[in-house]
Amino acid sequence: MKNILLTALVALPFAAFAQQKPPVAQYWMSVETASGMSMPGMGATGGMAGMIGGMMGGGQQQSGRKISLHLGSQRPADAPNAAHDIPAGMNMGSSLPLLTPRGTSERQPTERERYESAERPKGRMLIYWGCGEATRAGQPVVIDFARGGQMPNMVGRNVASGGPVSNRTNGLWPNQQDSKAVPDSASLIGEHKIRGNYTPDIPFALGAGHDFMERVELATSARGAGATSVQWNAPSAATGYFATAMGGDGNDVVMWSSSEVQEMGGSLMDYIPPAEVARLIREKVVMPPQTTECTVPAAVVKQAQMFSFIAYGPEANFGFPPRPQDPQWYAKVRFKSTASTFLGDTGGSGRAQRAPAGAPSGDQSAQPSAPAAPDPVKDGINILRGIFGR
Repeated sequence: MKNILLTALVALPFAAFAQQKPPVAQYWMSVETASGMSMPGMGATGGMAGMIGGMMGGGQQQSGRKISLHLGSQRPADAPNAAHDIPAGMNMGSSLPLLTPRGTSERQPTERERYESAERPKGRMLIYWGCGEATRAGQPVVIDFARGGQMPNMVGRNVASGGPVSNRTNGLWPNQQDSKAVPDSASLIGEHKIRGNYTPDIPFALGAGHDFMERVELATSARGAGATSVQWNAPSAATGYFATAMGGDGNDVVMWSSSEVQEMGGSLMDYIPPAEVARLIREKVVMPPQTTECTVPAAVVKQAQMFSFIAYGPEANFGFPPRPQDPQWYAKVRFKSTASTFLGDTGGSGRAQRAPAGAPSGDQSAQPSAPAAPDPVKDGINILRGIFGR
């Protein structure tokens, strides 16, 4: 009860600490509900390259509830030790260890160096946006890789996602010591406490409005001459939605976003604060929370196989002591629900078929493997990383 009262007194808007002296410790709790094959967070790479790298190079997460914890502190520690004490309703024990990563002496190549060493592709990237059976005027915007991948005059908005940053001492979960799966029955409701030898204690409590978001369920159906309509349920805590599609044939890479205005969308497939989501809805980039359908144009469906979707969620922000004093710590808990499905009529019935959650694409029967053909999507990823200097 004491911790709950303390939390109620000190819970303040996150921006309230922006102009003050940096706190001793910062804590980020990122909470995802994933359906199908969700794409990992793009924040580590950022921009368009981050989005594409997450889709193709960053692996695919299976369905389920997921948590990522990041403790950053200005205090040094010779033998750092920290943990997050969790409510019993999480069904994951009494605490989660926050392990400090060890550095490596071997220098890793940069994204730019990897790009420069990669073979140049010869195809193109076609960029589309907007829901509807037909594409809009002026689409697609084309990047011709054979001509050096010159970047056309595309719009990309700055989005204040405010993700975790590395600090003097850091503690992460999951980690090599503990990476247990989050049970489907887990609940975040209750008292939380972060403690360690390089951080002040960080107590806060989460209520019913700040628990795992509802699972997004996607369904597809044919529209017009080859377009695909994607429908979804509306999670009660959702603040807005955004979607992308990606694919390619033997020559071209296709990228599409659900934005009603020209937008590359690379920074949007990640956690975004509710105030930023509201701004992007006003700018017709993000779909409002009452939306439950978007049609992917036929020209996109012909080549784009993977549809990825994000429902942005709420945030809970805490800090101590309250203003105007300099904070000792602040903590942010942020939420999203993600999903993906396959586009196109794979069953030949005139209706787009819905793939089972987490199912791989293509025929997985025991057939001899043919030699791998050139992959224009991966080629496009390599050159885009170089274009964006990532």
